[in-house]
Amino acid sequence: MATDLFSTARERLEAAARHLDIEREIIDQLRYPKETLAATLLVRMDDGSRKTFKAWRCRYDDTRGPTKGGIRFHPAVNVDEVMTLAFWMTFKCAVVNLPFGGAKGGVSVDVKTLSRAELERLSRSYVEAFSRFIGPERDIPAPDMYTNGIVMAWMADEYGTITGHPSPAIITGKPVALGGSLGRDDATGRGGFHVLRHLKDDLWISAKSRVILQGFGNASFHCARLLHDDGYRITGLSDSTAAIHDPAGMDPYAVMEHKQRSGSVAGAPTQGHARQLDNAELLETECDVLIPAALENQITEANAAAIKAPVILELANGPVTPAADAILDKKGTVVIPDILANSGGVTVSYFEWVQNKTGYYWPVEEVHAKLQAMMEPETRRVWEVAREKAVSMRTAAYVHALERIGHAVEARGTKAFFNAKG
Repeated sequence: MATDLFSTARERLEAAARHLDIEREIIDQLRYPKETLAATLLVRMDDGSRKTFKAWRCRYDDTRGPTKGGIRFHPAVNVDEVMTLAFWMTFKCAVVNLPFGGAKGGVSVDVKTLSRAELERLSRSYVEAFSRFIGPERDIPAPDMYTNGIVMAWMADEYGTITGHPSPAIITGKPVALGGSLGRDDATGRGGFHVLRHLKDDLWISAKSRVILQGFGNASFHCARLLHDDGYRITGLSDSTAAIHDPAGMDPYAVMEHKQRSGSVAGAPTQGHARQLDNAELLETECDVLIPAALENQITEANAAAIKAPVILELANGPVTPAADAILDKKGTVVIPDILANSGGVTVSYFEWVQNKTGYYWPVEEVHAKLQAMMEPETRRVWEVAREKAVSMRTAAYVHALERIGHAVEARGTKAFFNAKG
């Protein structure tokens, strides 16, 4: 039986379907993944023993092209989480018009307990187990939680060993020296920045607005620094250890330098007098824009009414539950959904795949320009759908994506999935 997370994801699908004249058959097709493979990875540890790890890969839907999605290494990973993330990727790719379907992978492991050699053996073992499931024209993995460019390099190398030839397009998020794309490191945060800046006049926010970010990983840092450089006032930041707030603002560069040195944002320098609080309190602190950039289900029915920010930009996957969405919508809070707000990462992954396929690599300025050129029109279209149908931006994003997927099914010539009004 599906977990609450997967059920939540499918609620988004049903909400979107109510605003389209689309056949039930396509909705039923998208309620479950096309295929999911589970494997047990047997890895030799440094002490000579062998240890098993549960692993999964889900290809949710490939109507619009090869499936695309990251691989996360985390002890809490399970099959339902992997399916949910693959579902989100399906709609994320469609909302920004990438020629991909959605996928996701994961291994149940605490990487902090592994040596570098053990992590490499685990990474290669994953590719060995799923080598017939993935492929440059079938399913293209990427980094996710607790995986990075080095892990992707090991995986791409292992795939090349299995197939007998180098295949850089098998995986994105690789080091630049091995076919990675310039501009990939800040793509998720930069994409969120472009979405927010493009809507600033519609949302009545300005470059002087106060911004709080929950979570201070790669995506959050890059979004924070771009906003800071553009004149926005970063008044709150947090990581897994602590949260800090200063109405006078803070420099995200200085906070990151402090975090790297001390292991926490606690005690980081700010413009005035910072107070330390916990993540839950930070979410409820007054600001103009709140950016959840940590884990799923951070804003729920229990705390949604206490959220003071009029605008929420979801840089994390699934940080707001459906019950919280209903409360926020009633309050008039604008939630810019994850499938749009954090799609910059997969967009630049698409750029990497294209560069790998052609063997021609772009300068970083071109990557940045192409990312902005793709994000802004799709952001505008989601905003227009929300106004036309009098729905939330989340529902509008799913409507926009679902319409694209439906038309892709229709274009195969098997059946018309829209009536004359569709």
